[in-house]
Amino acid sequence: MGNVKLAAARWSRLIPIVFITYSLAYLDRANYGFGAAAGMAKDLHITAGISSLLGALFFLGYFFFQIPGAHYAESKSAKKLVFWSLILWGALASATGMVTNIKWLIVIRFMLGVVESAVMPAMLVFLSHWFTKQERSRANTFLILGNPVTVLWMSIVSGYLLHSFGWRWMFIIEGVPAIIWAFIWWKLVNDEPKDAKWLSDSEKRAIDEQLRKEQSGLKEVKNYREAFQSRKVIILSAQYFFWSIGVYGFVMWLPSIIKAAPNMNIVSTGWLSSVPYVLAVILMLVASYFSDKLLNRKGFVWPFLLVGAIAFYASYLIGTSNFWLSFTLLVIAGGMMYAPYGPFFAIIPEILPRNVSGGAMALINSMGALGSFVGAYIVGYLNDVTGGFGASYIFMAGSLLLSAVLTMMVGSAPKRVFNETTRVGVNER
Repeated sequence: MGNVKLAAARWSRLIPIVFITYSLAYLDRANYGFGAAAGMAKDLHITAGISSLLGALFFLGYFFFQIPGAHYAESKSAKKLVFWSLILWGALASATGMVTNIKWLIVIRFMLGVVESAVMPAMLVFLSHWFTKQERSRANTFLILGNPVTVLWMSIVSGYLLHSFGWRWMFIIEGVPAIIWAFIWWKLVNDEPKDAKWLSDSEKRAIDEQLRKEQSGLKEVKNYREAFQSRKVIILSAQYFFWSIGVYGFVMWLPSIIKAAPNMNIVSTGWLSSVPYVLAVILMLVASYFSDKLLNRKGFVWPFLLVGAIAFYASYLIGTSNFWLSFTLLVIAGGMMYAPYGPFFAIIPEILPRNVSGGAMALINSMGALGSFVGAYIVGYLNDVTGGFGASYIFMAGSLLLSAVLTMMVGSAPKRVFNETTRVGVNER
């Protein structure tokens, strides 16, 4: 059953919905950095250290509830889980604009992480039910494109909202779309192809047959405990931890780094903050296309992370003496950090069976959330203590370098997996 015979309508029907959903999730987590830089900290009397903690608290909530969310999505319904998550995170995001003291802000940031923790693993599980091995890196990329594309337009829109209405109304306005979108999601999405009225019976059978063939080539894994003890899952978890230190330290602090430049206002900061994500979108699409075409995952992860680490370190060496050259290197680093997401999240469904792959992806993603917490907090702490950004550049560059090295370690003892569609042996990566 060739890939060409599988319903092309899946791409035009599902991918835009998935993209918008994750885009809204990312909007309501990443706009905190803009609010903090535009008067929120001053109005609520938040010190730089507490501001870093508040920015990072999201990831602690995110860390603790990943695996239960993935289990529910796999065993019950990703559709239902995402529906309620959309409503709750939209309400919490808007509530951020109404807080009057730090205590409520702490509660809201943590709960926002709890609610959003289900989204990424649920979406990865959802896509694994609809797209095959030859498509999965691209499908994952279109999901995760919601991240850089959101930051791209959010950087501009948030800048204007802050300038026109202030930080409170920015949070309130940007939380509402998620609540509205929940009902659109519920109307348009089905958990699996067999439930989709817009597919013919032959199309449903073709997708189901191909996915079953892929599962039949995988070694049985009885439960999460056995899956989590896998050497590859452990290495990928550590890899994503260090990768996320770089990514989220970058996201949380890029606006503040740019604002430190001479004659820089909040609107200009918003425009400049969007530039790395233009490069990220291009590189993500290119990397996922060739990763699927060549059925190579690892080779489309570590080189990008290595270049990102080098760009961060070069930016540190230049320092503030040449803002525009330093900024250009930050753009390169940001683009390179985002490029490998699609291939990376295609690895687990290819090495673990369906009953545990969702949980394994959740474990890896939760370690990424922990890395995000460490990155967001320590980058802020280093900037505050040293009075500059040099130490945080070295910290993020070192983390990215370590993640590249760990990626190279995955698949050091490859196992042959037979791909029944193309009838060739493919290295498990």
